Amino acid sequence: MSIIAVIDYGMGNLRSVSKAIEHVAPGVDVRVTDDPSVVRDADRVVFPGQGAMPDCMRELRGRGLYQAVMDAACDKPFLGICIGLQMLFERSEEGDTPGLGILPGRVRRFAHEMVGDNGQKLKVPHMGWNEVEQRIEHPLWDGIAQNTRFYFVHSYYPDPENADLTAGISRYPGAFVCAAARGNLFAVQFHPEKSAAAGLKLLANFATWSPVASGLRATA
Repeated sequence: MSIIAVIDYGMGNLRSVSKAIEHVAPGVDVRVTDDPSVVRDADRVVFPGQGAMPDCMRELRGRGLYQAVMDAACDKPFLGICIGLQMLFERSEEGDTPGLGILPGRVRRFAHEMVGDNGQKLKVPHMGWNEVEQRIEHPLWDGIAQNTRFYFVHSYYPDPENADLTAGISRYPGAFVCAAARGNLFAVQFHPEKSAAAGLKLLANFATWSPVASGLRATA
């Protein structure tokens, strides 16, 4: 039986993510785990997250998960969610925190003062449903219509150095990267586990995704 490891680093809504995957992939063994050996043995890895980047990186090291997550992100089908997207980059403005550095670029905060098209002041964190514009064809977008709405809760977003890493954008009010992809990596700023049918479809796609068969691999 295929194993999907959901990383438990003491943060994030792990139960919602694991239950959503179990719902769309009933034949898969979904394991919420902080055991590096389970992460190493898993066929696929999901890194969900809510909270602060400094806490995320501290907990990864403190729980002995850092190297196992690094290896998984370079070698297995890997889905990052929210903080799980941001930590893939080199550095975050949140606490000037170093990330894993697997993807080139920085994580930036929304401006403190932003105004929407109607002149209304926009709040940070960005919270609620927003359209996602798919920028590449990818197996995880299969069956999901262009400009489908997903659910967001965040104050920071990735700013990749290379435009070819961008798998999707959203707007608040200007465009920002909300999905990144390279090889065996796919990561999103929104929460698929909270995004109704479209989010479940993305998780179902991940449960059967084979980047090796597609000729896709990441390099650290």
